[in-house]
Amino acid sequence: MTIRPAFLALALLAPLAAQMPYKGFNPANLDTSVKPTQDFFQYAVGTWAKRTTIPPEYDRYGVDQEIDARTHQILKEIMEAAAMAKAKTGSETQQVGDFYASGMDEAGIEAQGLTPLKPLFARIDGVKDAPTLMAVLAELHQRWAFAAFSFGVEQDDKESSRYSLMLSQGGLGLPDRDYYLKDDAKSKEILAAYRAHMAKMLGLAGLDPKDADRVLALETRLAKASMTRVELRDPNAIYHAMSPAQLKAAVPGFPVDLYLKALAIPAPDRFVVRQPAFLAELGRMIQDLPADQWRVYLRWNLLRSTASALPKAFEQEDFAFYGTKLKGTTAQHPRWKRVMYAADSGLGEALGKLYVQRAFPASSKAKVLEMVENLRAALKARIEGLEWMSAPTKLKAKEKLAAIRVKIGYPDVWRDYTKLQIRPQPYVLNVLETRRFEFQRRLAHLGQPIDRNEWDMTPQTNNAYYSPSMNEIAFPAGILQPPYFDATADDAVNYGNIGATIGHEMTHGFDDEGRQYDADGNLKSWWTAEDEKAYNQRAELVAKQFDAYEPLPGLHLNGKLTLGENIADLGGLKIAWSAWKLSQKGKAPQSGVGGKIEGFTPEQRFFLGYAETWRTLTREEAARLRVNTDPHSPAKFRVNGPLSNLPEFFEAFGCKDGDPMKRPEKDRPAIW
Repeated sequence: MTIRPAFLALALLAPLAAQMPYKGFNPANLDTSVKPTQDFFQYAVGTWAKRTTIPPEYDRYGVDQEIDARTHQILKEIMEAAAMAKAKTGSETQQVGDFYASGMDEAGIEAQGLTPLKPLFARIDGVKDAPTLMAVLAELHQRWAFAAFSFGVEQDDKESSRYSLMLSQGGLGLPDRDYYLKDDAKSKEILAAYRAHMAKMLGLAGLDPKDADRVLALETRLAKASMTRVELRDPNAIYHAMSPAQLKAAVPGFPVDLYLKALAIPAPDRFVVRQPAFLAELGRMIQDLPADQWRVYLRWNLLRSTASALPKAFEQEDFAFYGTKLKGTTAQHPRWKRVMYAADSGLGEALGKLYVQRAFPASSKAKVLEMVENLRAALKARIEGLEWMSAPTKLKAKEKLAAIRVKIGYPDVWRDYTKLQIRPQPYVLNVLETRRFEFQRRLAHLGQPIDRNEWDMTPQTNNAYYSPSMNEIAFPAGILQPPYFDATADDAVNYGNIGATIGHEMTHGFDDEGRQYDADGNLKSWWTAEDEKAYNQRAELVAKQFDAYEPLPGLHLNGKLTLGENIADLGGLKIAWSAWKLSQKGKAPQSGVGGKIEGFTPEQRFFLGYAETWRTLTREEAARLRVNTDPHSPAKFRVNGPLSNLPEFFEAFGCKDGDPMKRPEKDRPAIW
């Protein structure tokens, strides 16, 4: 892919940079009425929080949403231009343009009603037994309506050189099993609201609202059979390789052969079953629940999975529950942005290819790659210096670190969308076509070599990831912009911002889950028993720290649910600090008068830059949802939690024994 000259991309970004006169963090955000030794998060962003109101369309608002606003404006211009262009059929421009135009055709969507879905509803009406049920489930799954269970083709955890068919729990309309099973008042309130929401949606579709009770009963049974989010964090507990014969013996009532027949694929030599007990219960449900109850449940899943592409009444009711009730958001995103999210989901790399041509200078990629290698060197040095780890385990850790692959900006090989049939047609059909295409694209991986050029995020995504099976870290172009990364900022701030993010993703390879995968991405232990015990003791300290945090009255964090992310935050900061210090050897100081910039030493700017990445306000409803379901801790604790363990922070801001931001040495977990 040929990128436009860097000066064009920089010219485009110049107006955006003008909106951000500060470098990495804004001193105007500081709340100097709070001492940094008492509550660093409040000190670093408190004044910003006091003057900021969350816009009605967001459940949380902060630096991520500010970055997204710039990216989304570029994507909007791309989509609008594509919709006006007379592009060649099958080109990225044609596909993006026709998709966007169909999504913006509100009058057409209203006039069409549910007519585009009639063939699928007719198929559901024909469900009368196990064969017809499995056939319809296969049709719905291809359109991302993952009723009853989840299915996919993924890299095999224990044989990372192959793809395997995965079967796992799913089929719930609420974000987590606990919403169906907990007995507290808030959970009961949400469950009742969910039942009312289903009834309204069924009524809008001309179906019997009372059938919501039958759907809820079915989903509750699925929920009871599902593993908890903490249980799901154990990769060995959710890996069960089975031959077709073994699967049939383990879950005799689950007719997977009928499902595969409907997908027109032969039985593989092995399946990977994530939760055998769930599939066993599902098998019993297939045998003993009446067909009409399954039909009601399938209709609901079709409505729920397509609501955002249906007429306004459906879309608004869907938002009223999932947006307002669950997250506290009071207004929807504007229409163009909702269509953009759908395009990003279904045509992500087609849109991304057009995006990077406009908004990602090659110089950014080179600078970030340099930082990655500095962090790799820093982590290697830290591993070598660990007192609690034996030499054999250190050797394996360094082998894994050296093998980590790095992806920056965008794919080297773009996804081929030529077989995707996007055209002027009802919006919901274009949405379903992108889903069908993606399902079939992944299905085609079966029996093929692992595609190591494939990305799990689109180039425009403001995020990053580590893949344990690939043993790779990836940083899309969308995150590589101010304030996370600013090529004109001082190194201290950049290492505190994007450097800590790079370190975070790198540390995921060695967190409580990632450490169980070897250098080749196989779920295979490379630890001595003594080292594993020492690691777990230190990890338990991290979990205990975060168990004590109480973001809402009576609602504590779950230290085991958030353990991997908290280990990555703590390790990432340590590695970024070490890498920054290593990078300064032989360089002239970047500080100004008196060794400071804007009144702060480089060491202080490192930590202020880190806090800037978590400058966020969250609605109470969304905060409650995230505490219950999200493995990431809330922003405040992603700042104060790690920093209260770091001697480098204590020295930078003069923390003394007894200060809230300085934990006693015996309580500090020294892992990486």
